Amino acid sequence: MLRKLDRIALLRRRNPVAVNKWVSTWSPLTTAFNTRPERRINFTKNEVGLFSIPELTSHEGFYVLKEKAIFKTEDLIEEATSSQRTRKMVTIFDELSDTLCKVADLSEFIRLAHPQSNYSHAAEDACITISGIVEKLNTHKKLYKALKRVVDENDLMETTDVDKHVAELFLFDFEQCGIHLKEQDRQRVVYLNDCILQLGQRFMAGAVHPRTIKKSVLPDAIRPFFSTDGDNVLVSGLYADSSNNMAREAAYRLFLYPDQHQEQLLSELLKSRHELAAACGFKTYAHRALKASTVETPEMVNEFLQTLNEELKPRAERDFGLMKKMKNAENRFESPLATWDTPYFTSTLKKRCLQASASEFSPYFSLGACMEGLNLLMNSLYGISLENTEMEPGESWSHDIYKLAVTHESEGLLGHIYCDLFERLGKPNQDCHFTIQGGKVMPDGSYQNPIVVVMLNLSQPRWSGPTLLTPSMVDNLFHEMGHAMHSMLARTEYQHVTGTRCSTDFAEVPSVLMEYFASDPRVLRTFAKHFQTQEPMPEDMLERLCASKHLFSSSETQLQVFYSALDQVYHGDPARHQASTTETLRIVQDHFYGLPYVENTAWQLRFSHLVGYGAKYYSYLISRAVASWIWQTYFEKDPLSRSQGEKYRRGCLAYGGGIPSRLLVSNFLGREVTPANLTKSLINEIDGYSEQLRDFEKHV
Repeated sequence: MLRKLDRIALLRRRNPVAVNKWVSTWSPLTTAFNTRPERRINFTKNEVGLFSIPELTSHEGFYVLKEKAIFKTEDLIEEATSSQRTRKMVTIFDELSDTLCKVADLSEFIRLAHPQSNYSHAAEDACITISGIVEKLNTHKKLYKALKRVVDENDLMETTDVDKHVAELFLFDFEQCGIHLKEQDRQRVVYLNDCILQLGQRFMAGAVHPRTIKKSVLPDAIRPFFSTDGDNVLVSGLYADSSNNMAREAAYRLFLYPDQHQEQLLSELLKSRHELAAACGFKTYAHRALKASTVETPEMVNEFLQTLNEELKPRAERDFGLMKKMKNAENRFESPLATWDTPYFTSTLKKRCLQASASEFSPYFSLGACMEGLNLLMNSLYGISLENTEMEPGESWSHDIYKLAVTHESEGLLGHIYCDLFERLGKPNQDCHFTIQGGKVMPDGSYQNPIVVVMLNLSQPRWSGPTLLTPSMVDNLFHEMGHAMHSMLARTEYQHVTGTRCSTDFAEVPSVLMEYFASDPRVLRTFAKHFQTQEPMPEDMLERLCASKHLFSSSETQLQVFYSALDQVYHGDPARHQASTTETLRIVQDHFYGLPYVENTAWQLRFSHLVGYGAKYYSYLISRAVASWIWQTYFEKDPLSRSQGEKYRRGCLAYGGGIPSRLLVSNFLGREVTPANLTKSLINEIDGYSEQLRDFEKHV
């Protein structure tokens, strides 16, 4: 405390007017997030346990939690299979899911995030135990038959459309594991799932492994651009930001040089996935992956990609033409634009248009100001406040965590968001959202409020000032808070479909939509203020920042179409596969991308998303198309409209995954979700910013 007082006194001597203004007018939320979190020593209070769970005052509590989950699971199985049950089957199944998820989700997060090894090891053990229980449930024939009877013949109790939809989701989860098959076939499905898991892990490890070559392979002029290890050069990435054209080309050709081992792993992965899908009764793996999605079938995805591709071609060609002009201006000799050039020239033009580095924008984006911006936005749209709440001893896993109470002006507390925002040793280097407890209606009619964690990796605030964010960090913060608010506002009856527990191609819609708010000058003006003086960001800076986010959107979107199309071909009809995954890549790239394939490269062997998003990589484009459609329909005229915010909350967010997402989107937007309508929303957005691209050509 003395150090903090001394710091304020020093600032007052230097600039008393500015500091008095800062001290008196920053909101409590801004002040909290702009203040360095201090480790507190507890002398008097008893510890409440992680997330206020009494058992977790020590790591041994995980053993207690998993034992309780085992006993409760056995009771619920007995209830579900009893001829004397008195509750709806879907209610019992959701309680079963909630019981397991509460331990599994909590354990998975603590395994990754807790700095103490005894906690992370105990959490990992709990994860393994719960996974084992789930595997046993997936082979529980009596339980499966009880659920299938209800789905096929209706329940003994009266059920709603939501009940039926959620019951069908539970049944599909069962059948993913082949429980409906003959025992020999089911065992094959179990074996294939295990193969797919192992192949995927090995492929992902190889995808990031650096390429090692002899120094002599590289020309002397570009050797300094690369890391060295004795007589070897390590190429660990594409060097896309390098201003040296030869270095970019060398990195691209070396890092993406074909690797026969990776090729074999990917080929085996794709074959195993197709066999798994066929065993479970699906035409292809893509048909299996897209069941219950917004687009529902691979045929619709492919139609969307083809339609969007045709619209993008002339627009992307304009982007590439401008990049080629930039490349020729940098080099003495004219040369064609190549795939290793696009990231560099996209970044270069954006920097020129900004007329400043990202760090020059950061003083206007202190962490506290950004959190206040989110608070103001939530208040404007939904009447919701984000309130920093003091935690009890032992409630958090690190001293630098914030806890937000999400409170509605009339409905009261909706849930809690724990903000784990700062980097620390051993913490995963990724921005993400974790559900710790899903929302659901309890047997007594009360509501189990959701609990989530938003994780970022920002630098710790220094004694001289708060943590400052770059514009891209602001986008990431808004994106992850979009997931968190989806969890808060989805007041579903069942936790199995709460918030982000919906189809992959709809789960990203609320978070992508938040990026539109983060890119709108009218929203940014509410909080983009200098952390020392509270002066608003100059208007020309603000306009340039927002405009720069839309440069080269046609070519960037075309690249995503290409990635998505390749993913669909790989996981589609094997008859469309060529002799190698690289030959397949060449054909797809020729059709879907405006720049040619580079000989003797195999980009797909570095594409780790093929593992985690197999047949679902298209979800980014669909989510963006739906988010853009919602933005244009509801918020483009006024991004702070309470009436439009309420419509969005009640008509979209509130349902989580409780309604099939295609039906939900169609009902909310008043138009059918078709490839043509999805394409139209993206092209309208791109064309709306095309004038800005012409304005910025003068910077070339």
